[in-house]
Amino acid sequence: MIQSASSSVLRNTHLPIFTPNHSSSDLVPCFDLGRRKPGALRRRRCVSGIEATAVVDSKSSSSVSSSAPDRKKLVANGNLRSGKKLRILVAGGGIGGLVFALAAKKKGFDVVVFERDLSAVRGEGQYRGPIQIQSNALAALEAIDMDVADQIMEAGCVTGDRVNGLVDGISGTWYSKFDTFTPAVERGLPVTRIISRMTLQRILASAVGEDVIMNSSNVVDFVDTGDKVIVTLENGESFEGDALVGADGIWSKVRQKLFGRDDAVYSGYTCYTGIADFVPADIESVGYRVFLGHKQYFVSSDVGAGKIQWYAFHEESPGGVDAPNGRKARLFEMFSGWCDNVTDVILATDEDVILRRDIYDRGPSFTWGKGRVTLLGDAIHAMQPNMGQGGCMAIEDGYQLASELDKAWERGAKNGTRVDIDGSLRSYEKSRSVRVAIIHGMARMAAAMASTYRAHLDVGSGPLSFLTSLKIPHPGVIVGRFLFNRTMPGVLDWVLGGYSPNLQGRPACCRLADKASEQLQTWLQDDEALERAIDGEWFLVPSEDHADRSRPIHLSKGDGASCLVGNASIWRQGDAFHIKNLKSKSAIQVTSKEGKRRQLRPGDSSLQLRTFDSIEADLNHRKVKYRVKVVRDPASICRRER
Repeated sequence: MIQSASSSVLRNTHLPIFTPNHSSSDLVPCFDLGRRKPGALRRRRCVSGIEATAVVDSKSSSSVSSSAPDRKKLVANGNLRSGKKLRILVAGGGIGGLVFALAAKKKGFDVVVFERDLSAVRGEGQYRGPIQIQSNALAALEAIDMDVADQIMEAGCVTGDRVNGLVDGISGTWYSKFDTFTPAVERGLPVTRIISRMTLQRILASAVGEDVIMNSSNVVDFVDTGDKVIVTLENGESFEGDALVGADGIWSKVRQKLFGRDDAVYSGYTCYTGIADFVPADIESVGYRVFLGHKQYFVSSDVGAGKIQWYAFHEESPGGVDAPNGRKARLFEMFSGWCDNVTDVILATDEDVILRRDIYDRGPSFTWGKGRVTLLGDAIHAMQPNMGQGGCMAIEDGYQLASELDKAWERGAKNGTRVDIDGSLRSYEKSRSVRVAIIHGMARMAAAMASTYRAHLDVGSGPLSFLTSLKIPHPGVIVGRFLFNRTMPGVLDWVLGGYSPNLQGRPACCRLADKASEQLQTWLQDDEALERAIDGEWFLVPSEDHADRSRPIHLSKGDGASCLVGNASIWRQGDAFHIKNLKSKSAIQVTSKEGKRRQLRPGDSSLQLRTFDSIEADLNHRKVKYRVKVVRDPASICRRER
């Protein structure tokens, strides 16, 4: 059972708390806004010509209390008894399976969820990390159960109220920014959040109920007789129901039984992931970033409570193994030379929380089931994680499947006929397959784009090799950025809001807590304005390629107070730091993160410094090199640079 916890928070957007009971009073109309365990005693009852199995707990589990009540009388083939409708068996108690179970239960269906290991969150425990629940999925959760949706959103960390997007992995410059806030509020949808998988699963499991979930129950086989489905568990037990939903993940046993062995497709990438105790200086203005590179890319996201979740993707063959305690070292090797936003997060991550897994998906399919059996979520449309829509599609699946079954039940009750279970499952599959296939394709395209990025022309060796050193922008980047920025608003609008017309009974409403900064639209359009919003301490850090390493220099925030570095004078004026050449024969060279070089000679006007600028000055007739760095925690500079 979920235990409530309270904590003192300064800003709920970035410090999520979990409180299981609260109201939906913060909703306002939105107008045009810019198991049970094995060994349990089984009793068989025959109801309307179908045997149904009741289960009574004989043991307790970590997720289900031993005091779970006896099963209520069961029904089959559309005959109502004790307020129940059909009995639906669900293989898999992950997010998709639990969401469907909740939706079906809310509509009066009798549901049983078989889960192999609910407590371990699919075998990866607390380090599997948070999951992004975007506006489309949050709205579906609201349509299913507003109280449960409230709990999930209160426990999550809002990222859709800030700038998100793609950046160059080396320089850290923005390639494209995403506005996920406007499409949500204009359609009256909740704003995207990040939430711990374990917290999400606890909320859903509690809402579904301990009398519904059978933990330590792994479905390994089933038989569809035409008027019932019989599932067999790994321990030999069998159970009957009117329909079976396979929500047992990418390696689904239900899918294999339906369609035969069908190997998942290796993406070409292995993924390292971890959670770091780290707060970037731009935490108030940036939610998540995808750092682009060639044959590798890196993703980082604020997940609240002073933590950053990250994913590092690297092109290589599957099945690789790292040396003991060698994952962090390998990451530094792979991302050597990348911007501080990447390397600082890796540095702040403990070795023992870094996981590695190969990334697989499955090709889109328009056949999701047969007879009284269908599939849901990763069991049928496992996606690469690049769109953050894998779990969201499973949530939409759960809502749609429960709705189709309910409509079939209502038609049968109205006409006095048997419930067309097969037809309702095919209707669900037809309604979902096209949207899912499109988003699946987008996820694959996103992976290809993120890992084939080249900021500049690289002509290799030969007579034109000098062109590489000139850092000429790659034509593909220029064209790609133009097309991306033109199409992305429409894509986001469809991905986030395209499913909302299907949500029956959910009013278009916004949450008062879902507020973005008044500067959001400015930040989306103006890189310098976004940079000025950074709230941190400014340092000059000795360049790594300089042999004579000095200590970092903390720049004063006091207006007019200057810092002397050789022939360079640096001072703060207003919201920015400036640099000027003192009277010296040697020029100061300032190189921006984009690679643009500027020289300051005596008498020249001062230059405004920007984050990641590098400075080469003259100190006692020798060159010294520093780079500008802004951090939230000044102590981290000492840890990083010593």
